[in-house]
Amino acid sequence: MAVAIRQRPWLAHYDEGVPADIEIPDLPLDGVLRRSARRWPASIAIDFYDRRTTYAQLDEQVDRMARALRELGVQPGDIVSLHLPTTPAFVVAFYGAMRAGATALPMNPLYVTREVAEIFAIAPPRVSISLDLVTPRIRAVRGEMRLVGPVVTVGIQDQLPTLKALAYPVKARREGRWHPIADSAETPRLVRLVDRATPGPFASAAGPDDIAVLQPTGGTTGIPKAAMLTHRNLVADAIMVAAWFPAARPGDAVLGALPYFHIYGMTVAMNMTILLGQRQILLPRPDTGEMLRLIDCKHPRMFPGVPAMYQAIATHPRAAKLDLTSIDACISGAAPLPAEVQREFEAVTKGRVVEGYGLSEASPVTHCNPLFGDRRPGTVGVPFPSTDATVVSVLDGQELGPGEEGELVVRGPQVMKGYYGNPEETALALQDGWLRTGDIAVRDEDGYFRIVDRKKDLIIVGGMNVWPREVEEVLHMHPLVAEAAVVGVPHERLGEVPKAFVVPRPGAVLTVEMIVEHCRTNLAGHKVPRQVEFVAELPRSGVGKILRRELRDPLAFMRRPPAAGPSTGPDEASEGAPAE
Repeated sequence: MAVAIRQRPWLAHYDEGVPADIEIPDLPLDGVLRRSARRWPASIAIDFYDRRTTYAQLDEQVDRMARALRELGVQPGDIVSLHLPTTPAFVVAFYGAMRAGATALPMNPLYVTREVAEIFAIAPPRVSISLDLVTPRIRAVRGEMRLVGPVVTVGIQDQLPTLKALAYPVKARREGRWHPIADSAETPRLVRLVDRATPGPFASAAGPDDIAVLQPTGGTTGIPKAAMLTHRNLVADAIMVAAWFPAARPGDAVLGALPYFHIYGMTVAMNMTILLGQRQILLPRPDTGEMLRLIDCKHPRMFPGVPAMYQAIATHPRAAKLDLTSIDACISGAAPLPAEVQREFEAVTKGRVVEGYGLSEASPVTHCNPLFGDRRPGTVGVPFPSTDATVVSVLDGQELGPGEEGELVVRGPQVMKGYYGNPEETALALQDGWLRTGDIAVRDEDGYFRIVDRKKDLIIVGGMNVWPREVEEVLHMHPLVAEAAVVGVPHERLGEVPKAFVVPRPGAVLTVEMIVEHCRTNLAGHKVPRQVEFVAELPRSGVGKILRRELRDPLAFMRRPPAAGPSTGPDEASEGAPAE
């Protein structure tokens, strides 16, 4: 692999001001917050429904949180699980765990009992911190698994400005979702723990090479695991993302609509903004109408998101009536960015949105298209500073040349230490310093990479390969198609054939014949879907990634809870698409 890496042809295509390599300070992640609080103490760090927290206040709350965790028995190296949406409580609890020397285990608060138990079996937490709506579920799992330790609870109302906090219970009772948890030794309330904690600086108990986060992931093999990400991994990737925006300034606003329990939102929205002394506008439930309102009135400059968010905004009937032009730069991740979505979003915002790439095991971002220079739609761009990447044969691991399809492998300071308690899976993923991503890719002469598809999602039709992403790109070209996903289904003669799940645009009249004819015009015969199913929405993970396994299993798709999940914001009656 030495030839491609020594040349690093992608450096010639970096935007002006983006360095080839980054310097990583010898700091734990909470040390980055401490440094920003000293540089910009009066700057706003968090804006949550107009309740604003300065950097000095946030740093003090983190000190108190660390001290409160220590009083609950949390010692350096212990695991603290977080079951919270994107709220100030997540930021305080996360950085408080870092400062206490603990390891954070962030989890989707909508996980059902089985999913929580599955992850707890891998990494049992000493303490759990949860939204009050899901506290009974977390307590039940901990009880069944005989885990000793409290479940710290937090309500949305605890984090709102005074008037909105008073109004919230009234609205929640009316909607049947007011279930406050009594403050007790088993379920102490986070706000009271922080208020009661002794003030004053708390010396960080973490080191740069300690495990900061256990990120749940299916990894490259689909088996549930927890990626061990060190403080150095997370600091490095935050610096890389920041370097990709050389014009970013302290005080800039960033729309934090991604879930922070997922490594993508955690890095590109939370950690990066804290590193740069910027203002996070937090949104716990990415409702389209609310995102439009926040862009119009709070003028965020950066908006990291997923394609479904950008599409919902671009096609919303109110988009043309609002001022969305503060948006300057967006990195799109978690799913392929269709060219039509990119074009429509840029037309209404006048900003730039580029596709990037990453995975939990790499903290997560490794690639991105240049924001203002030579961006190439259909690719995930070029490797980040201090990051190497190439393509190898899935058969023998030998490096392949430009234009040849193989497995993407990466290395850099953001790559995980391994999988927690799973040396076998670690050995499969990390080989000779390289992370095997499980994604099939191809690179060009300039070092731009295109993801063909997941290795495990390959559809083999009568011995011929069909990559779902290629078929999906064609489906997105149809003017009446809003979204589409393709999976392989069994076929008696051919082994497998493609099946398309199609979400029509609002008001559109689509037929199977129209879809098939469109595909026949744009694809070879063996790639044309043999089955087409129209659906109202596609099943997605908390960060917006399409869950192909549920499309393959109709019963799992039917069992899936409504996409919006429990209401978590103070005003959920806004218009637009449901939360992803």
